[in-house]
Amino acid sequence: MSQCRVIAVANQKGGVAKTTTVASLAAALVELERRVLVVDLDPQACLTFSLGLDPETVEISAHDVLLGRVSAGMAVVRTADGIDLLPATIELAGCEAMLLTRTGREYTLRAALEELRPDYDVVLLDCAPSLGVLTINALTAADEVLVPLQCETLSHRGVGQLLDTVHDVQRLTNRDLSVLGVLPTLFDARTAHARAVLADVAGRYGLPVLDPPIAKSVRFAEAPAAGRSILRTAGRTPGAQAYRALARTLAGLPAQTAPVAEVDVPEPAAPRVIDLTDDVLTTR
Repeated sequence: MSQCRVIAVANQKGGVAKTTTVASLAAALVELERRVLVVDLDPQACLTFSLGLDPETVEISAHDVLLGRVSAGMAVVRTADGIDLLPATIELAGCEAMLLTRTGREYTLRAALEELRPDYDVVLLDCAPSLGVLTINALTAADEVLVPLQCETLSHRGVGQLLDTVHDVQRLTNRDLSVLGVLPTLFDARTAHARAVLADVAGRYGLPVLDPPIAKSVRFAEAPAAGRSILRTAGRTPGAQAYRALARTLAGLPAQTAPVAEVDVPEPAAPRVIDLTDDVLTTR
C-alpha cells in the first residue's frame, strides 16, 4: 500500500452496516500496521460515537472542514484503536444546504483530503444513508466504492439506485471511480432467501462479491458501548475474523492461516448512553 487508497463505504439504505464495516475494517488494517483515516460523513455521527467520542463534545468536525473554516488536519483525532478519525456532529445535517449554493460543491471533500493523503495508506469514508450532496462528495473524493449489502430484497433494490449514482459520478465528477465490490452483511447462510439475493445481485449487476460474508452477531451491537471496534471487544468472533480477512485482501496480503491471538480488552469504562441506530449490526 505505497499509495493512499480512498474508499467510500456507501449504500443509501440504512441498517446495512456501513458504520460497522468502516470501524471494523479500519481496526483490522491498523493491526496490519497500515496508517488509516476514517471520515464520518453521517450527521447521526454513529462512527464518531462507535470509536469512543461523544459527538456532543466534539469542537471541530467534518462540518467545519467542508465549510472551509479549518483544514482537515486540524479536525483529525486519534482514537483508542489507533485509528485517525475526522469526526461528525449533528451540525453536518445543515452542511448540505450550505454546500448547495457553492460552485464546485461536489469537489469540496476531495480538496479537503488532498493535504492528508500522503500521511495515510487507506482513507475510509462512512457515508450517510442517502444519495445527497455529502454522498456525492464522498464518491467524487474516492478511488473505489465498497457496497455493504444486507441480503434481503429491500437492500437489493438500493444497489441499483446507488450504481446509477456511481455512473453519474463517473461521467461527471470522478472518471476514475471504480466499484470495489459488494460486501454481504448481516448474512445468514442458512436461509435460501439470503443466498438467492446475493446470487441475483452478482448476476444482475456484474459486481464482485467480497469474501467472506459478515455473519449476524450481537457482538457488533455491543462494541459501540465500549467505544471500540469488535476487534478489540470480541476479537475471536467470526465477524472480527471476517473483517481481518477482508483487510488482508485489501492490503494485498495472503490469507491468514494461523489463528489470530485475541487482543486484550481494556477495563470496562463508565456506562455510556447508547443510541442504537439501525446502522449497527444486531440480531434484531
